[in-house]
Amino acid sequence: MSTQFVTFTLDDRSYGIEVGAVQEVLRGLPRTRIPLTPSALAGLINLRGQVLTAIDLREQLALPPRPADHDPMLIVIRVAGEPVALLVDTIGSVVDVEADQFEPPPDTLSGPTRNLIHGAYKLADRLLLSLDVDRAIAA
Repeated sequence: MSTQFVTFTLDDRSYGIEVGAVQEVLRGLPRTRIPLTPSALAGLINLRGQVLTAIDLREQLALPPRPADHDPMLIVIRVAGEPVALLVDTIGSVVDVEADQFEPPPDTLSGPTRNLIHGAYKLADRLLLSLDVDRAIAA
C-alpha cells in the first residue's frame, strides 16, 4: 500500500508529512513574535483572518539557524482540527512511498531529530525522514 508525502527540506535533509495532514503550502508570511516564548515558537501568522501559531522546525530539530537572507516557506497542517504553520527551508513535491521502503529511525540520527520522526523511507535518490507532526508541534 502506498502513502503520499509532501516533501520539504531543512538544512539539506529531506523530510515528509503525510498529505492528509497538510492543509496548504505558502511562501513566507509576516510573523508577529510573542515575548517570553520558546525560540521554536516563531510567532503568530494572520492567514486570511485566521491567526495561526508558527513553529520553526529548525529550532525543534536543533538544526543551525536559517541564513538571514533566506525566507522560510510554510506548511500549514491540521493537528486536532487546528491549523498550525511549520517553517521549513524549501518545499519539494508530493511523493508516493511504499510500506516496504520504511525503516525505523537510523542509528546515525540522534537528539531531537530521532525523537521527532517516525522513521525513514529509502527513495532512489535520498532518505525521506517521516516527521511526527504531533510530537513536532508539542516539543
